[in-house]
Amino acid sequence: MASERKIDWSSLYKKEDWWALWLGMLIFFLCLAAAYGYDIMGWVVKASVWIDPAKAMGPGSPNYAYLGPIGSLIVTWIVLLILTTIGAAAMGWKVGRFAAGFTVIFFITWICWIIGHNAWIAATKPEQYGIPWSAHMTGEAGYIVALIVGLIIGNVFKGFANWLKEAAKPEWFIKTAIVLLGAVVGLKAPSVPPEILANFLFRGICAIVEAYLIYWALVYWIARRYFGLTREWAAPLASGISICGVSAAIATGGAIRARPIVPVMVASLVIVFAVIELLFIPFLAVEFLWNQPLVAGAWMGLAVKTDGAAAASGEIVDALITGLHPEFAPLKGWILNAAVITKIFIDIFIGVWAFILAVIWVYYIEKRPGEKVEKLEIWYRFPKFVIGYFLTFFIVMLIAQAFVVGVPYEQYAEALAPLKLAVSSEMNNFRRIFFALTFFSIGVISEFSTLKKEGLGRLALVYFVCLFGFILWIGLFISWLFFHDVHWLFLR
Repeated sequence: MASERKIDWSSLYKKEDWWALWLGMLIFFLCLAAAYGYDIMGWVVKASVWIDPAKAMGPGSPNYAYLGPIGSLIVTWIVLLILTTIGAAAMGWKVGRFAAGFTVIFFITWICWIIGHNAWIAATKPEQYGIPWSAHMTGEAGYIVALIVGLIIGNVFKGFANWLKEAAKPEWFIKTAIVLLGAVVGLKAPSVPPEILANFLFRGICAIVEAYLIYWALVYWIARRYFGLTREWAAPLASGISICGVSAAIATGGAIRARPIVPVMVASLVIVFAVIELLFIPFLAVEFLWNQPLVAGAWMGLAVKTDGAAAASGEIVDALITGLHPEFAPLKGWILNAAVITKIFIDIFIGVWAFILAVIWVYYIEKRPGEKVEKLEIWYRFPKFVIGYFLTFFIVMLIAQAFVVGVPYEQYAEALAPLKLAVSSEMNNFRRIFFALTFFSIGVISEFSTLKKEGLGRLALVYFVCLFGFILWIGLFISWLFFHDVHWLFLR
């Protein structure tokens, strides 16, 4: 590294990292207007779990119901095409080729996303859709479908894949998505009633210590020592298994400057294993922890490694325990809260951990003997999208707190309805679209020969050994330690 490196101001408009911040914040503020009665972005298309194809998608806001499913899809494509093409032009890419490629990528990705939302694949409660069973994968199955289709195109139709590569920008897409993720997490904070927040605060801090200091260190050490994984693979894998899965793996990849394929392949493993967990861990908790319902709920927050699957697990445990054991009926909703709040505390800390890893990688991992590392290098290494993550988180959290000042907790849902429309129905839909675009794009730019060479079989084996070897059981022990008999506080 040069000893007197100067700030490169052109990176503000020439680098993907900054454009992820600008694009994410622009979408954030435009969506946020809905919280104040100006529904600018409610046309964004939303996918839903479906049996009837006519109900598979539609506008995110009821204010744009007149557009219908196809109308909302077309408007979403046009607006995203314009915004991303402006960014592509600023970064010096081939604009015409980018625009054409993005159009194809968008529509193929959307088809994959819709397929992943089919009830036979995604439903966590198949009986609600009149079907006897489902794969319980939640709508996140669409990410896996997108990745598989992308890999097929990238390895079988290579000419087509090369044409798409100008627009297949997984790092840009995923970083933009994480900027919007901050808002989704921020909205959940004031929804926690004060009496339960006071009891869960200490548990949330312990969850952070457990996930980031115990889990992460153990997984990283095992991956390096016993499975021979490189640091580039071991760090995102440790974050993916230990923390919150998809987002943590990708934030870590950005912090250590891993190749895009690394965090996304880890994220794919996270989703697959989350499905396996969803199929048995909630029922294990109901069978053996029914008399400690909040322990069962908190365990779901630590054990299941994606936000969607963790919430689904918590909902299953909540419904079964309160339904099968009437004495715990007053706890309905609190068990789910235990899972969700535990996950929220871990999610909040993702950005801090990304910064910590960036510093460690600059000063200790990549530093060569006799070489001086500039402090400015930390700024260049620090993933800028994390700034957006924290900005959207704190802005939404503060606005949400302002919306509920003086409002009884029983009326929080009504008071937060306008903000929920902006965040959950609009920002979160954009986030999911960008996530899906990421998975498809990674498939397009990846070759099976490369994946085989990287030893993905070992990656899956590390995940299996760590998850079922100690992560689940340490999480259970900590959940028991801090939530044992806490439910009596709510049954007095």
